[in-house]
Amino acid sequence: MADTLELLLLAVALAMDCFTVSTVCGVILRRRQWRTILLTAFFFGAFQAFMPYIGWLGTSLFARQLEAYDHWIAFSLLLFLGGKMIRESFLPEERQSFCPTSLRTQLVLAVATSIDALSVGFTISEYGWLMALTAAIIIAVVTFILCMAGLRIGKKFGTQLSGKASILGGVILIGTQLIPLLSGLFG
Repeated sequence: MADTLELLLLAVALAMDCFTVSTVCGVILRRRQWRTILLTAFFFGAFQAFMPYIGWLGTSLFARQLEAYDHWIAFSLLLFLGGKMIRESFLPEERQSFCPTSLRTQLVLAVATSIDALSVGFTISEYGWLMALTAAIIIAVVTFILCMAGLRIGKKFGTQLSGKASILGGVILIGTQLIPLLSGLFG
């Protein structure tokens, strides 16, 4: 029972940056697009589950070396995407290319938000393969649910923000990685 509660709390903690990014994507969407909502939530959930499982498999010298740089990788990816969103918000709408419906954008966001989940795999290294797989599935389901909620919340408020959605979205994307970056540098 304690293990299940710990896994649920871990899953919620891991999913919070996905929830935030999903909310940003929802803000940018102009209309409800169920295919995009489901794919985004699926990719986020899948990558959030895949990374801890890979970390669990790779608890070796390589894993410890990557842990020192994971915050830089995630920050760089989201800084690039957030900066692109902010820059494009000043362009005419027909020239804007950041699009949460793009498969490429969804995959980059899923990878960027799941890199920190890799280190979780190192912390569950004492789990057996079945428990590690169970943890990955719980993380995937929780992330999927929170991303669905984030996309819907973002969509609801996105219509109220209209033209400023991309600026707000870019700032939030960059902001989501400032705390992990600073804690990685000074923590």
